[in-house]
Amino acid sequence: MKIALLNTQVPFVVGGAEMHADNLKHALIEHGHQAELVSIPFKWYPPERILQNMMACRMLDITESCGDKIDLAIGLRFPAYLIPHPNKVLWILHQYRTAYDLWESPLCDLKHYPNGGEVRAAIETADRALLPEAKAIFSNSQNVSNRLKKYCDIDSTPLYHPPPNAEQFYCEGAEPYFFYPSRITSTKRQSLVIEALALTQQPVVMYFAGSAEEPDYENKLKQKAAELGVSDRIKWLGRVTDQEKRQFYARSLAVVFPPVDEDYGYITLEAMLSRKAVITLSDSGGPLEFVLPDETGFICEPSAESLANQLDHCWSIQAQLKQIGENGYAHYQAKNINWHTVVESLISSPVTASVDGDLAQDKGHQK
Repeated sequence: MKIALLNTQVPFVVGGAEMHADNLKHALIEHGHQAELVSIPFKWYPPERILQNMMACRMLDITESCGDKIDLAIGLRFPAYLIPHPNKVLWILHQYRTAYDLWESPLCDLKHYPNGGEVRAAIETADRALLPEAKAIFSNSQNVSNRLKKYCDIDSTPLYHPPPNAEQFYCEGAEPYFFYPSRITSTKRQSLVIEALALTQQPVVMYFAGSAEEPDYENKLKQKAAELGVSDRIKWLGRVTDQEKRQFYARSLAVVFPPVDEDYGYITLEAMLSRKAVITLSDSGGPLEFVLPDETGFICEPSAESLANQLDHCWSIQAQLKQIGENGYAHYQAKNINWHTVVESLISSPVTASVDGDLAQDKGHQK
């Protein structure tokens, strides 16, 4: 089949969503299909640009290319998943979060614009009306499915997938540091980790890896670390290669991952593949689908005090962390997360259904 993957990208910004789309493309090709990324450039400011992006997506024709029929479209991100196609399935990474679960959050910029409420309403109206056009709706986690049901009353099926280069992660002898690899941004809460570090009683050392979306934000974090007197216990690695990242995972004591309501979270899975315990928070979303308290990792409340206590605890039980990491690896393997299952799930419903058939019977979407 010829398959178009509908994704959105902010030009020059690459993260998990882009890796996700690339890996899906490669998996489809490995299974004998022709697959191509259709990436829509996205700009979210001022808010009326969002509406223009939505309209542009609805006006696109991807039913054929150079006279050849495109057999299937797979929608991944807003607003690209709104592009029409008579044989479309959705695998939603997330909706436009500032219009939904982040609306009341300090992280939401949309609500501070005079027309923010109107744009939010337009996004919800479009999702409610147009997402059900798909023959099947999947999400990349139970957390995303829960949001889709809560805000739009649309059912979807969680479909887990492995992180990039899953088979290349490994474990080595632990060195005295906790590892947090992620984009440096407010939703990942590196700031909270720094605050917690200042409250620890143990000589906890933290390695941050990743680049900042806004360079000034990273400078503010470094300034905060200096003001709190913990600069000597933090190592800023910046952007690292995949090989370097795997090595830092392999040699860490444990992995810290405390984001705000994460959609899925490769970091949790990468830590488990590296046989490392995961420290996360009770409101971190996706990681909670994998972290079993005191068995594959640790879950604490989203406060500097609670996280500090957990960091102290883990630093003091370094010998036990190895077994918890082994438990995490076994837990990941038991979930049978693989690309074959993903591909078969995404192509089975639209392939067996007529383009104009009854959508109510399609696999993965109960209306």
